[in-house]
Amino acid sequence: MSKSLRNKILITFGFLFVYRILAYVPVPGVNADVIRDFFTTNSDNAFGMFNMFSGKAAERLSIISLGIMPYITASIIMELLAATFPKLGQLKKERDGMQKYMQIIRYATVLITVVQAIGVSIGLKHMGSEAVLIDQNLFIAISCVSMLTGTMLLMWIGEQITQKGIGNGISLIIFAGIVSGLPSAIVGAVNLVNTGEMNFLVLILIVLIVLLTIGFVIFVELGERRIPISYSRKVMMQNQHKRIMNYIPVKVNLSGVIPAIFASAILMFPLTMFQASSNPIMLKINDFFSPNGYMFQILMFLCVVFFAYFYATIAFNSKDISENLKKQGGFIPGVRPGENTATFLNDVAGRLTFWGAIYLGLISTLPWLLVKFLGVPFAFGGTSVLIVVSVALDTMRKIEAQIYMNKFQTLSAVGL
Repeated sequence: MSKSLRNKILITFGFLFVYRILAYVPVPGVNADVIRDFFTTNSDNAFGMFNMFSGKAAERLSIISLGIMPYITASIIMELLAATFPKLGQLKKERDGMQKYMQIIRYATVLITVVQAIGVSIGLKHMGSEAVLIDQNLFIAISCVSMLTGTMLLMWIGEQITQKGIGNGISLIIFAGIVSGLPSAIVGAVNLVNTGEMNFLVLILIVLIVLLTIGFVIFVELGERRIPISYSRKVMMQNQHKRIMNYIPVKVNLSGVIPAIFASAILMFPLTMFQASSNPIMLKINDFFSPNGYMFQILMFLCVVFFAYFYATIAFNSKDISENLKKQGGFIPGVRPGENTATFLNDVAGRLTFWGAIYLGLISTLPWLLVKFLGVPFAFGGTSVLIVVSVALDTMRKIEAQIYMNKFQTLSAVGL
């Protein structure tokens, strides 16, 4: 391993260590025991999902309890706006425009964080008088400043990891938050076996399910359709000393983990509002669509499939690909350049998205259903497995790319 790669890995671990330390810095003026009891009681709804993505910082009401989700929300909103308004999309493609684009995302992150921080501060008032230990108005101001500072620190840490470390900083922060809960889950499972509440064979079966799910995710995430590309002789002669990719890779899962996150948020937040209501009808609706019930899993599957198609149309722009291919003097054998190429790419992406959407839906629901049949008192979420495996694969690819780059630089330095 080269010195530069080792330094990048150490920088990445250093920033992630700082992130985990921030998770234990609480907002001043709160009763940590009341907050912890609240999240323990609401571990199977939107608050539980929110707590998982924040690396359990929410149950401590840390300064980073909002996590990196405001930044992700702002990025997703900007992606949707860029796909809707051509001028904003063009701004993203330009070098100077990209800086303005990222600056808009940062301002939007500040706005979203302030709104969410005020909402959380006001919501603590409904937990009882023991949740907040200082004056309510003073607490809203302090918590707003604290959470905004924490989110800005996380955003800065993510950007520093991306620039100076290895991998995507924002994805690695989410990865670290989810993985941080694994030790406690393992200890809890061992305690259940020791106390006789869970059979040892059931635990072995759960481990096998987890391993099979991870293997299936890796298999599909690495799957892609390679569309062959041919170039004119003139282009090949001009680039004879450069490598020209002779295929277009189209992944089976074009939308990544975004559909699962969207579906979870849309389904869980209304149910959390129903749970807070005292209306008997609302409570019955909440019980019928409980995350521990089958109806919720069916809706989860349908929503994931819908968002997979929706986000794939944004992530894969066949028109831009066909235009760039035409400018470079390339073409797909048997397909005319221009509009016909865009139509062909759309058809290929549509067929792959169908199987990718089914895959995402199964990953989001099947692990829970399997564990449900085993009668296990804790949930095994496919969404968290999907995020962890996807981020790990992406980071491994970037480490391999860095290793190959260092090898080429060494060969070039010695004149080979």
